[in-house]
Amino acid sequence: MFVTLYQTTIYFSSNESCMMCHVHPHAEDAWRMGHHGGYNNRIGVQVSCIDCHLPPRSQTWSYYTSKARMGFNHVWAMLTRDTITWDRSLTWEEASRFVFNQSCMECHTNLLPQGISDDGIIAHLHFETNHERLNLQCISCHFNAGHYNPNFIRGRLTGIPGLVAAVDTSLLFREPAQVTAFANFTEQIPGTMVSFNMIAIPGGTFLMGSPENEPFRNPNESPQHEVQVSPFFMAEIQTTWDMFWQFYAETLSEGRTPPEVAKRNNEIATDVDGISGPTAPWANPDQGWGFGDRPAITMTHYAAQIFTKWLSMRTGRNYRLPTEAEWEFAARGGTQTAYFFPGSPRDFSARRFSRARMEGITPYVIFNYNSNRRTQPPSAVQPNPFGLKHMLGNVFEYTADRYNPNAFQNRTGVTVNPRVTEGDEWVIRGGYFGSDAGGVRVAARTHTRHADWLRTDPQIPQSIWWYSDFRGIGFRVVLEPDPELLNLR
Repeated sequence: MFVTLYQTTIYFSSNESCMMCHVHPHAEDAWRMGHHGGYNNRIGVQVSCIDCHLPPRSQTWSYYTSKARMGFNHVWAMLTRDTITWDRSLTWEEASRFVFNQSCMECHTNLLPQGISDDGIIAHLHFETNHERLNLQCISCHFNAGHYNPNFIRGRLTGIPGLVAAVDTSLLFREPAQVTAFANFTEQIPGTMVSFNMIAIPGGTFLMGSPENEPFRNPNESPQHEVQVSPFFMAEIQTTWDMFWQFYAETLSEGRTPPEVAKRNNEIATDVDGISGPTAPWANPDQGWGFGDRPAITMTHYAAQIFTKWLSMRTGRNYRLPTEAEWEFAARGGTQTAYFFPGSPRDFSARRFSRARMEGITPYVIFNYNSNRRTQPPSAVQPNPFGLKHMLGNVFEYTADRYNPNAFQNRTGVTVNPRVTEGDEWVIRGGYFGSDAGGVRVAARTHTRHADWLRTDPQIPQSIWWYSDFRGIGFRVVLEPDPELLNLR
């Protein structure tokens, strides 16, 4: 009996057994094209599925418990789901759930082999020193090792994706848009072919925060209180890669801005020769999802602030990030419910899955149900009542407020244009492509996690421009109108 049981476990640990369920056509091909497969193997050692997706056999208890748990989950998925979207697993966040560091280190005992690059030495020393404290994963940098992914490139980005080096200069905008009234307009960035819509937000008084009976609310949304915001313009969409790459190309630096500058509250560093822009990111920051009009992601709050400064200098206007109050007022679009469209967060939560219910939210929000674990372009959703797209979901958006969980508690009467200036992290709003329905409510508020989002960045000092460990963050800009425009309304 024990011999039969043992032979059964051996069979169900073979590649052939794994392929019985993992019927997505590219899994085996991608494995064979990877560094550990058979087609692109430089060291002559080929690993099996279980060598990466289970703990080492020497850890007997962990090996068999993980095998039972993962085997049950896979069989259950095959039996109960009509379709399995394997592309959802082609992200670091998903892969880290079923790839084990112990298995990588069982074979890779020498992390400083002969011929390793200087960048590799820095990265591996960072890993050896901090992997337990920071819970670093090998696949954070070597995501392409097991299954080949042509969209994943590890190393400093060279060139600017999608940016045309030589263009017909007659097609470039010569001056910014002429704004003669407080009304929607299309901004155009001089010296580029990039334009974007700005929506006139009328301002007014509203109840900020969530009522106590709102499902999935958090204590930091309390209490509801009256806030008045002045009129302002807000970008129709989140800042796109087309917009951000223009800024990057014009201001690309080699790290001239010292890191300590970024720590000064709300101070933007400049060099004598103009704005010092980002250093090159590691790998393609879009993760292979696409550039163009998809939201620019992974930049730090500091980088977003510098972008607004560059945009202001380019257009001669006062662009900036929205305050938290401005953001919520704009996201509500004149409503006071959990969303700017009908429906309860309980209806749309994965905890109460129903395709019929989800039809009420999917036209407006990209979240964990319909995102395919990646960002989507503006055309994927319908606008809110003010005409703004992706105010909820897709990517979190930076605000100009520092985070204080108790920020609302000391506000009395009608608070006019509030802004929190003290705190270590920044308020981010709107939820992202991995959020549940509760996380994309209008009142939902959370904050950056600066150190955690830089866990795998091995650079000394770490980047002040790009996050290495979170891909769900972006921003949109607002514009303070000329007071004379308001008098003309």
